[in-house]
Amino acid sequence: MADDSLDIIAKLIETCRDGQAGYLEAAELARNHALRGFFSNRAMERARFAAELEHIAIRLGEADPSRGPSLANQLHRAWIDLKNRLGGGDASVLESVEVGESNAQHHYRAALQAGLPPEMHRVVEEQAESISAALDQIRTLRDVYKRAA
Repeated sequence: MADDSLDIIAKLIETCRDGQAGYLEAAELARNHALRGFFSNRAMERARFAAELEHIAIRLGEADPSRGPSLANQLHRAWIDLKNRLGGGDASVLESVEVGESNAQHHYRAALQAGLPPEMHRVVEEQAESISAALDQIRTLRDVYKRAA
C-alpha cells in the first residue's frame, strides 16, 4: 500500500507544481490587478499544498520528491501565452486556468477514491476542497470577464 500511496502522492505533488506554475504564468499575463493578485495567491497555495504532500512522500520513503512542473504543464502554459498574444485577454487566461484546475480536481478525486490511509486522506481531502472552491471562483470570474468583453 505504501508504494501505491507514494505514487498517488507523487501525482498530486506534480499536479500542485503544475498548478503553481500555471497560476504564476496567469498572474504575469493578467491585465487586471485584482486578478493578478488572485492568481498569485493561488500559486502560493499550490506551493504550500505541494510542500505538505512532499512531507508525506518523505515519510513514505521518497528521498527527493519531484519539485518541477510536468512537460504537459509546460505545453499548456505555452498555449496560454500564445492565446494571450493573439489578444485573448483576461477571459482567455481564466478559461485556460479553468482547464488546469479541472485537471487538478480530477486527480484529487481519483486520489480520494484510492483508499489512502486516514492521515493522508484528510490532507488530500482538505486540499481537494480548496481546489474545488477555487474552480468555482474561476468559473464565476470567467463568466464575468466574458460578459464584460
